Amino acid sequence: MCGVAGEFRFDGQSADIAALARMSSCLVHRGPDGDGLWAHGPVALGHRRLSIIDLSAAGSQPMVDAPLGLTVVFNGCIYNYRDLRTELAGKGYTFFSSSDTEVIGKAYAEWGMDCVDHFLGMFAFAILERESGRLVLARDRLGIKPLYLDETGERLRFASTLPALIAGGGTDTSIDQEALAYYMTFHSVVPAPRTILNGVRKLPPATIRLIEPDGHSVERVYWAPSFARDDEYAGFDERDWQDAVIRSLRTAVERRMVADVPVGVLLSGGIDSSLVVALLAGAGQTDLSTFSIGFEAAGGESGDEFEYSTLVADRFATDHHRITIDSSRLLPGIDGAIAAMSEPMVSHDCVAFYLLSEDVSKSVKVVQSGQGADEVLGGYDWYPPLADVPRGAAAEAYASVFFDRRWPAMSSILSRDWMLGHDAPSEFIARRFAEPGAETSVDAALRNDTTVMLVDDPVKRVDNMTMAWGLEARVPFLDHEFVELVGRIPPQLKLADGGKGVLKAASRGIVPDEVIDRTKGYFPVPAIRQLEGPYLAKMRDALTDPAARARGLFNSAEVERLLASPNETRTTLGSNALWQLGLLELWLQKQGIR
Repeated sequence: MCGVAGEFRFDGQSADIAALARMSSCLVHRGPDGDGLWAHGPVALGHRRLSIIDLSAAGSQPMVDAPLGLTVVFNGCIYNYRDLRTELAGKGYTFFSSSDTEVIGKAYAEWGMDCVDHFLGMFAFAILERESGRLVLARDRLGIKPLYLDETGERLRFASTLPALIAGGGTDTSIDQEALAYYMTFHSVVPAPRTILNGVRKLPPATIRLIEPDGHSVERVYWAPSFARDDEYAGFDERDWQDAVIRSLRTAVERRMVADVPVGVLLSGGIDSSLVVALLAGAGQTDLSTFSIGFEAAGGESGDEFEYSTLVADRFATDHHRITIDSSRLLPGIDGAIAAMSEPMVSHDCVAFYLLSEDVSKSVKVVQSGQGADEVLGGYDWYPPLADVPRGAAAEAYASVFFDRRWPAMSSILSRDWMLGHDAPSEFIARRFAEPGAETSVDAALRNDTTVMLVDDPVKRVDNMTMAWGLEARVPFLDHEFVELVGRIPPQLKLADGGKGVLKAASRGIVPDEVIDRTKGYFPVPAIRQLEGPYLAKMRDALTDPAARARGLFNSAEVERLLASPNETRTTLGSNALWQLGLLELWLQKQGIR
């Protein structure tokens, strides 16, 4: 829901309204239903609205709560806003709207920075205190909603997308050398607070920041999940865990139906989205719209999973939409997806989500998605090799099965000028794995993927591609209470049955067995995995463009080798290495970065 932007001056100057207007205009796709701009002295706040809760003008933003002296801009949804509203009304607060935005302001007035502990949902918000002049920024626990920052000694700007900050002007768009190393190692993930650009940072997940008028600030991480065993569940057997998983997920799914507009489901045909549909049907949800996507086959790879999505749709009598993407839409779809990226993302799923969202947005404004289940429940094939690895050797073992390439190989791809003098990716993983709260090597990997890799790949991917079409995606597998629960589950129960064993067992009798027992699927876009024809030409044009040559990120001999054999070199996890290089250049060039 929505897009936010703002400027906060520290130098005694008034906020730059023209810059904010430029930033806000870049967010229209996130909020096509309305816009607002509020300014007072050193502060200006902008908002683009996607109307989902309280469709009236009373729910518009920036929302000024005059009696409380607060102004709020907010992106996301607070699923328990009705319960919080009742609680706050009991404490004497009165309401002028029925929106969750107003609840955020009232909750801050009551609990201060602890308000985030009361919210169940996804959110990125800014609150200005009129009397003190302080600004508060916060982001939800799993980083489902983004918040990018451009901070100098004179001012702070923030926005829901990185391109919006660039549009404001004055952003340092030089490439962050350490972030580039992360991009080339973690399948394009650049962990917060960094981005690929030196002048842009992102507020980390589960973080709230209080900024004084002079620019000084304090920041607090308010949540961190534990991936270790807990005495509360000491007596649990396999069936107990299965029952607990279904109970918690059912609650998460039902929470995400709160809206004043219809809510659909992106149904891939895998167990995760199929279970979401099944639980909604079991809760009495009728006339549920579901959506699946398919592409033409290429390079011997199938381009759709309609067999399974149709099976689920028929079983639960949904209003099912099978969307077949004609090949004529794929090439422009790549350009559209790249334009929609807040940061460069190599997953070909981006294009699938972008094109799917274009069609789905014609029918509904809100969908639920199965994203996140693989990270929190052990569904990927790099987890089983860690099962018997001693905890002290976990970081190195993870690197060997997860990294796109190890550090010695980096120099063959990056040019000498862009090589760091130290192995920053390995050092990052070593620090993360050394933190307490993850009992086994598998636990450490799951924690890292849930709180870092998931946030800046699948979660960001779904947010960027759906919001490109004014479509809000909700992810029940990332309900923070569900994540807390499954973090406690013994790893062997997650790794059973080829991965996500506890979920598969819990789903028996709820989801058709054919879906549970099928080979793991993905959002397939064969034409990107197997680069040829116009798709290969796009890579060649990007990597030989004058801007790319002037930038000189990559070893020219390696680029030529990859272009000569575009489908031969794969990363550790099987991704196309040429696409990884070309995508970064395509994104930089799209953003006008030289």
